[in-house]
Amino acid sequence: MPENKILIIEDSPTMRQLISFALKRLPGVRIVEASDGVDGLKKLSTEKFDLILTDINMPIMDGLKLVSLVRGDANYRSVPIVVITTEGAQEDRARALALGANDYITKPIQANRILELAKSLLKNA
Repeated sequence: MPENKILIIEDSPTMRQLISFALKRLPGVRIVEASDGVDGLKKLSTEKFDLILTDINMPIMDGLKLVSLVRGDANYRSVPIVVITTEGAQEDRARALALGANDYITKPIQANRILELAKSLLKNA
């Protein structure tokens, strides 16, 4: 079974751990973590990912800027992106989807919700 590579971009180590822990229940995944948008872009430039999960509120580069940059890159135009946003941030959600995110998760995040989304976005999971 081919491996799916997932990139988690989140500035909170606790949140990264939580997301990572949930996704590790999927068979054949490899998880790479990034601590902010710049770090995420660096990792995207060195390897190919099948799914990207990014927080919106991060230092240096926020998730919305990251989504627009990723969508502007021909190599990543079709890679699914899930944006993680704080509860009730309707405008964040609308902007994220307008910029090209495939879906979004609100905090506090539930492991099952992440798993369902990842399964539906990863073609061979």
